[in-house]
Amino acid sequence: MSDSRLVFSTEFGRIKPEDELQQPEVKLFKDGHIRIERQTKGRKGKGVMLVVGIDPAEHDLKKLAKLLKSKMGQGGAVKEGIIEIQGDDRDKLKGLLVSQGFKVKIAGG
Repeated sequence: MSDSRLVFSTEFGRIKPEDELQQPEVKLFKDGHIRIERQTKGRKGKGVMLVVGIDPAEHDLKKLAKLLKSKMGQGGAVKEGIIEIQGDDRDKLKGLLVSQGFKVKIAGG
């Protein structure tokens, strides 16, 4: 084990590689709209709505997700720059995002 890599230091705490500290690659659209997609793949038939195209440099995704989850009355998460909201009420979600000042399109079927 001559190739040692510092994983933990009592002086600084957990040390992460620099590539993990960067923001995830976010899909932004040229028309300035954000998209609401519906996805069931890999979720045992349960549907979630994905809010795609919000720039994390301009908006706090965690705060926005918390607001949307509370207004929708449903659970969700923020993963890799995408807000996931459980359920399938895309029209209500679109209204909430429009009231927050976003231009929104519903994508997919």
